[in-house]
Amino acid sequence: MNVSVEERPDAVVLAVRGNLDLDSAPSLAGCLDEALSRPEPRVVVDLSGVDFCDSIGLSTFVTGHNRARAAGGWLRIAAPSEFLERLLNTVGLADRLGVYPSVADAVANRPDD
Repeated sequence: MNVSVEERPDAVVLAVRGNLDLDSAPSLAGCLDEALSRPEPRVVVDLSGVDFCDSIGLSTFVTGHNRARAAGGWLRIAAPSEFLERLLNTVGLADRLGVYPSVADAVANRPDD
């Protein structure tokens, strides 16, 4: 798995590529830690390059979301595959986290949407 970080004026975008699982989730968690250390963090996790995500990957999103909200910001999921979108809906995380069809859509929505 590879995570690239793009700092934009309106959000930090973490583009994840590969499989997100027990072995790779710590890498994403480290990038999230850095992005969430800012005041009122706004983070978009771009999943367009993710083929697989297990429960450890999902818990990384939940932890990041909780930290962002506690700091007055948000964490949003962008461009998941059909499989990942179904998974997020099935486990009840799509509504909680906010899932958007693209990074642009995730960034464009007001923080309180």
